[in-house]
Amino acid sequence: MFRRAETAAPGADKPGFFKRLRTRLNRGDSWLTADLADLVRGRQIDAAILEELETRLITADVGVEATTRILDDLRRRVARKELADVDALVAALRRSITEILQPCAQPLVIDDSRRPFVILVVGVNGSGKTTTIGKLARRCADEGRSVLLAAGDTFRAAAVEQLKVWAERTGAAFAAQGNGADPGAVMFDALQSARARGTQVLLADTAGRLHSQSHLMEELKKVKRVIQRVDADAPHEVLLVLDANQGQNALAQARQFREAVGVTGLVLTKLDGSARGGIVVAIAQQLKIPIRYIGVGEGPEDFGEFDAAAFAAALVEGAGAA
Repeated sequence: MFRRAETAAPGADKPGFFKRLRTRLNRGDSWLTADLADLVRGRQIDAAILEELETRLITADVGVEATTRILDDLRRRVARKELADVDALVAALRRSITEILQPCAQPLVIDDSRRPFVILVVGVNGSGKTTTIGKLARRCADEGRSVLLAAGDTFRAAAVEQLKVWAERTGAAFAAQGNGADPGAVMFDALQSARARGTQVLLADTAGRLHSQSHLMEELKKVKRVIQRVDADAPHEVLLVLDANQGQNALAQARQFREAVGVTGLVLTKLDGSARGGIVVAIAQQLKIPIRYIGVGEGPEDFGEFDAAAFAAALVEGAGAA
């Protein structure tokens, strides 16, 4: 759910989402500790076992920096004889990953004193921006908030049509202009319209662009400047949607978009299609950007707030996590 600014208490989506997370994040035997018990059976936790774990972390896209932090912690625990068996090792690994993720587990806070509360959604082509906007609009509607969807991806007629369908499904207002229209003009008019209507949330779509395309990143900066001409404090959230299947490239995308438009929150999508969900850990360790939501499927029920402990459990122990 969204958090109201005055009641941003800890909470979580319904338990069913975390069950799906455990089932879908790592299919088959791809979770970090799969078959580790067989490797450890009859042995103490030693350097060879930690090296095997290190290889698995790197392969899972956890990244060198986070992997080094995790292994240093585990080695200290081994030296203190705290890890007597595989269960203790798995529990320690889970705790270490949770510690990295926890500071980034920050739900999106909607400040109802801002009318509209502007959420600018950015990302590369195919990351799932428009679908994410639709799911966010549904959440807003479920909580009784009025929403306007702004079709800022004016280069693809299909993107405008897709967003229009989401508006119809969720009861949101819809703002669009002709194909090829200036995205800044679309945002300017949409924000003015939302203000006139007293709309509570403006969800602004943008054209997908590669983080390496400097001219398109400049255009995105322009869109943000145009929004600020209407409301100097807006956008109130710049939400970057990342495809988890991109691995380390997702980390590069996050860096570039943060530098260009000041990303304030992340959505990690398509985790059901990746056996390398460790990229979430790498991003948390290196960039410290709040992770608002994750997606593990196409349905609305497959989209939920990020929970550090639940994610760490799924990554480490797969479907068997408690």
